[in-house]
Amino acid sequence: MNPILALLKENNISDEQINELFQTLTQNPLAAMATIGQLGLPQDKLQLLMGQVMQNPALIKDAVEELGLDFSKVEEAKQKLQNQRQQ
Repeated sequence: MNPILALLKENNISDEQINELFQTLTQNPLAAMATIGQLGLPQDKLQLLMGQVMQNPALIKDAVEELGLDFSKVEEAKQKLQNQRQQ
């Protein structure tokens, strides 16, 4: 199992919440960051999660694919975010 998904499940985050988080991630990465903050993870677990993502961004793609979501939507959202920053 993907380490991001495992960490969320270990901290009693429901499958529904995990799916919602990754759905949000595929549509709006900034909103996903706010959603992560609302999950109620202890600060040390939140830091661990962020550290894993920063060290290995491919974990997000793996998690999205493991959940059966469309990773191309993540790429589209990332491109939109970059375009907004350039304006």
